[in-house]
Amino acid sequence: MTMHLYCFGESGHSYKAALALELGGMDWTPLKVDFFGGETRSSDYRAKVNEMGEAPVLVDGDVTLSQSGVIQTYLSDTYGKYGGKDAMERLEILRWILWDNQKFSGTSGALRFLMNFLPEDKRPAEVIGFMQGRMKSAYGVLDAHLAGRDWIVGDAVTNADLSCCGYLYYPEPFGFDRADWPNIDRWMSNIQALPGWKHPYDLMPGSPSDRA
Repeated sequence: MTMHLYCFGESGHSYKAALALELGGMDWTPLKVDFFGGETRSSDYRAKVNEMGEAPVLVDGDVTLSQSGVIQTYLSDTYGKYGGKDAMERLEILRWILWDNQKFSGTSGALRFLMNFLPEDKRPAEVIGFMQGRMKSAYGVLDAHLAGRDWIVGDAVTNADLSCCGYLYYPEPFGFDRADWPNIDRWMSNIQALPGWKHPYDLMPGSPSDRA
């Protein structure tokens, strides 16, 4: 049965789920969410798709799940992909997913939105500067952890990697240059070399060029 993922190309959180599906060789299809047209804020979307008013949302038969980390964990538990080799690896993967959602993607996604998708005269310079400082610290944490490692957890790609890379391949500027972080740069190249890897704008429908 084909799984469906409510998603849109600009969403790094959607990308995490879409990448797990694609790299895992799952039978899935994307359903475009018109975020910039207000779809996730509509009463219809919240009633029928996700009461939290967010994407991604995975529909697998009778199962409907939101939140990228939950979707990734479900795919691992159900289809045996990217969940780690044992209980301790699974806990370590969860640790990095939680860190990513709070400190890494949770900040970079909002920062990228403020710097690129708001009108220039409405971009809050002080907030952007504060968030860039937080991101610099987070980049340092990840770069240091990846020293001497190909993957965040264990000896193969896991959901920790697919979560933490969520916003890093986007071309819009938000204060990240992978060349400044050699271990992150090498790790991102490792992910790009995986069979089936696709850029978020190639993997999901929707990109800024659609609204240009």
